[in-house]
Amino acid sequence: MGRPLVGVSTYLEAGTRWGVWEMEAALLPAGYPRLVRAAGGLAVMLPPDDPALARETVARLDAVVVAGGPDVDPARYGAERSPHTGPSAPERDAWELALIRAALDSGTPLLGICRGHQLLNVALGGTLVQHLDGHVKDTGVVGHHEVTPVPGTRYAGLVPEPCAVPTYHHQAVDRLGAGLTASAHAADGTVEAVELPGPAWVLGVQWHPEMGDDLRVMRGLIVAAT
Repeated sequence: MGRPLVGVSTYLEAGTRWGVWEMEAALLPAGYPRLVRAAGGLAVMLPPDDPALARETVARLDAVVVAGGPDVDPARYGAERSPHTGPSAPERDAWELALIRAALDSGTPLLGICRGHQLLNVALGGTLVQHLDGHVKDTGVVGHHEVTPVPGTRYAGLVPEPCAVPTYHHQAVDRLGAGLTASAHAADGTVEAVELPGPAWVLGVQWHPEMGDDLRVMRGLIVAAT
């Protein structure tokens, strides 16, 4: 069999400049496809599209990664907007929620990263903490902190020991979505990973594995997709 085909969701940004051009562009930090490739997969970009096409899209993939990005619109989990919450990306919210639901319904292996981890929780009826301190080193600077796995979880099976992970976020999981289990925590108790127990491979991590060199989480996705 060939390498699994892994769809990775992307930004959609207006006014992006390169060369002589300035126009709307679908963007994905290069760390994502590099991580997929290093773990044994082939990455394809999934820019925001019509949510009605999500099921057809997922059906052609072996796995789905919902990437990091802007804050989820608080209206998606029934909350008033905090002054700390950044601008929303409604096209991404709608598209990525549809991708998540299509992957869950089809049993397609699914990995949520940072925003994707939070959106997985929201898709299953959970809520988010709209602001917390101590998880961003500085604006535009990726920091590191330790996360500790919960024994017996899928994540602990991949990464059994506490380890430092690349992190850049100011929001986090609050109330867990239906069926989700917390599978890693930061020292302050923040939920750093969630998963769905059962045969389908579904995992969300609050940190940014594409910013580091630990392949274990992505390899877990690739193995599940093979």
